Amino acid sequence: MNDIYKSIGLFIDGGYYAKINEALEEHFSLNINVAALMMFIRQQVSLLSKSACADCHITECHYFRGRYRVNDANNKHLLFSERKFEDSLIENDVIFHYKHLREIQKDGEIAVIEKGIDVWFALEAYELSIIRKFGYVVLITGDADHEMLIKKLKTLKIHAILLTWDVANDKATSTAKLLRDEACTHIELNKLVAADTNLRIRLCKSK
Repeated sequence: MNDIYKSIGLFIDGGYYAKINEALEEHFSLNINVAALMMFIRQQVSLLSKSACADCHITECHYFRGRYRVNDANNKHLLFSERKFEDSLIENDVIFHYKHLREIQKDGEIAVIEKGIDVWFALEAYELSIIRKFGYVVLITGDADHEMLIKKLKTLKIHAILLTWDVANDKATSTAKLLRDEACTHIELNKLVAADTNLRIRLCKSK
């Protein structure tokens, strides 16, 4: 492979990504524009690698999320919004990975359980990084459980980038300190958009 070409693997924690979108919608009536976010990532790798953006490409993008079975999603009026979001993933060549959510009784209330997604996320990211030989891996997540994934990626001599967005100091979108400290590069979108209103306009679209 040409040494100039920078291959990027992008892995999205769908639960975390959804929380960012929910916070953006609540505070600003905005949603993330998937295509704009991917271009932003290419531009950031271009700056890090001192390469032309045209030589930096997201060669694979994977999205992981737990979701309701069809009848439950229909009862909760989620089918249209889920399908609309999936359309945006397909249009940007994002591969999505789903496992069914489970609802259990906990302390007299119904709790939604998402089992196995974090492990699947980590295993897929690590395996594909070995096979595809990414130069850069971008993780969109705030979960401390992925600290070890970043450690393992670094043993492969891959530049691990953590991309987060703490929207309006919303606790649901906060990032674990262990994860921040372990990443080779931490891109904090909340700080970047606060300093550059035009960036937020580029990355988001009206709800």
